[in-house]
Amino acid sequence: MKSKILKQAVLRYSALTIAGIVNAFGVTLFLFPVKLLDSGFSGTSLFLSHFALSLSVWLLILNVPVYLLAYKKLGWQMLSRSLWAIAMYSLFSFVFQTVFPSLTADSPSSPIAGTDLLLCALFGGLISGIGSGLTIRFGGAIDGVEVLSLLFAKKLNLTVGTFVMIFNVLIYIASGIAFSSWELPLYSVISYGVGLKAVDFIVDGLDKGKAVTIITEHPEEMLKKISGYFGRGITVFDAKGYYSDQGKKVLYVVVNRFEIARLKSIVATADPNAFVAIAEITDTMGTNIKLRKKSKMLVPPEEATAEETENADRADADPSDL
Repeated sequence: MKSKILKQAVLRYSALTIAGIVNAFGVTLFLFPVKLLDSGFSGTSLFLSHFALSLSVWLLILNVPVYLLAYKKLGWQMLSRSLWAIAMYSLFSFVFQTVFPSLTADSPSSPIAGTDLLLCALFGGLISGIGSGLTIRFGGAIDGVEVLSLLFAKKLNLTVGTFVMIFNVLIYIASGIAFSSWELPLYSVISYGVGLKAVDFIVDGLDKGKAVTIITEHPEEMLKKISGYFGRGITVFDAKGYYSDQGKKVLYVVVNRFEIARLKSIVATADPNAFVAIAEITDTMGTNIKLRKKSKMLVPPEEATAEETENADRADADPSDL
């Protein structure tokens, strides 16, 4: 048991180390040399490093006290993982600046994208976003602004998202004033947007699930076909319509985006008057919702239409099942 826990810890901290390196690569090699900013304390550190001290030092000065202050809210595990990722980010920012002299030259430039602001914004945001997403994926957080928002947003009557947005806007405005160029903060916004998308992709994955709620008066055929075709567990609730005062069944099932069209077809065939609500979900845990991988099509071939068979083959060929 102890060896398993140790192995998991080693794998987790190895992943967090990679996350810190990736984040440092994107920020230091693309954003820093052309005076573009990241978001949060990372962007603040970039901004301040052009006037005093280094990016690596500012990352530690700004982040570490905030994480220690929020210890009770975060717990020691997330605290240690976050500080480790930040330490790796800080360390490799210093390493990259040492390895690539062009980053600290009199006329600094990216060793990969030169002084092209658009390329630096796009790839800096993308790569640093991947690093941030990996950190979240493995149980940490690489920027202290969201942690700061947990401490003060409620006191200021703000949501966490609003607090972070206001903080970033203020940094971008300060950048425009200090560098006498509004072009830089505008490109920084592009970098920030690309980074957010990259974080979402890493944390949530490409193929998000769909939670489907079906309200029907005729569930028998629908349950048989859904369970038979998808090999999928279904939760059933008893319900009653307010206006009709009639008994109904509420079915809840999770499918992937490739299966939505087929599910709608089954519902429309079994009960054209059924009400269907579809919501996007990003993760599931607990009991395996797939009954059997080979149960993709338990509906007898003689009862399946050509469209059903084609959709079943397509779903079998796609590896994105939940």
